[in-house]
Amino acid sequence: MWEFLKQLTDPNSIIEYGGLWLLLFVIFAETGLLVGFFLPGDNLILLAGILCKAKPELMKVDFFPMVSLMVSAAVVGNLAGFWFGKVVGTRLYKRKDSLLFKQRHLELTKQYYDKFGGNLTLVLARFLPVVRTFAPVIAGVIKVDFFRFMLMNVVGAVAWILSLSGIGYFLVQWFPGITDYMGYIFIFLIILTALPILRIVFSRKKKASEL
Repeated sequence: MWEFLKQLTDPNSIIEYGGLWLLLFVIFAETGLLVGFFLPGDNLILLAGILCKAKPELMKVDFFPMVSLMVSAAVVGNLAGFWFGKVVGTRLYKRKDSLLFKQRHLELTKQYYDKFGGNLTLVLARFLPVVRTFAPVIAGVIKVDFFRFMLMNVVGAVAWILSLSGIGYFLVQWFPGITDYMGYIFIFLIILTALPILRIVFSRKKKASEL
């Protein structure tokens, strides 16, 4: 079981052993299941773009059909999160912390709603680990208008999937040996996507210390 979880959090293993269908499930799970926040969505999408060009025999699909499928998985995932939040409602804020659920994740996401509003948060959240898992859930809890939610859902999914997979796809053309440096790229991407979250966390701690 532990070995399976390790593979599920490793982008290379996901695509190597599970192929396109496991890739789509992980994208769906990270945005549609409350426990999916730990999955490597950004790295996986970037890697999918790289392998689509560098190892087409592994992906077994062309770039644009792959992007369309990934966007669909992301849209359906957000829709599942929205539905869950709408059904559970404010009871979610009373749920106790567990191994795969932390109230601080909800609080962090709510700060983005307070700062940027619902529309922008639903788009920006796609690029932020943890926040992208809880953003559609909170949208359901606060009962965001469904059609407005779906518009931002699609816009965010297209921007997220197309930008990261596109970067990976074209990087291979410009730097054919890039597959030898995937570890460094993943570390850089993790740091880059974590910076906005760290900024809000430290800002919150600073305000708390000033009170």
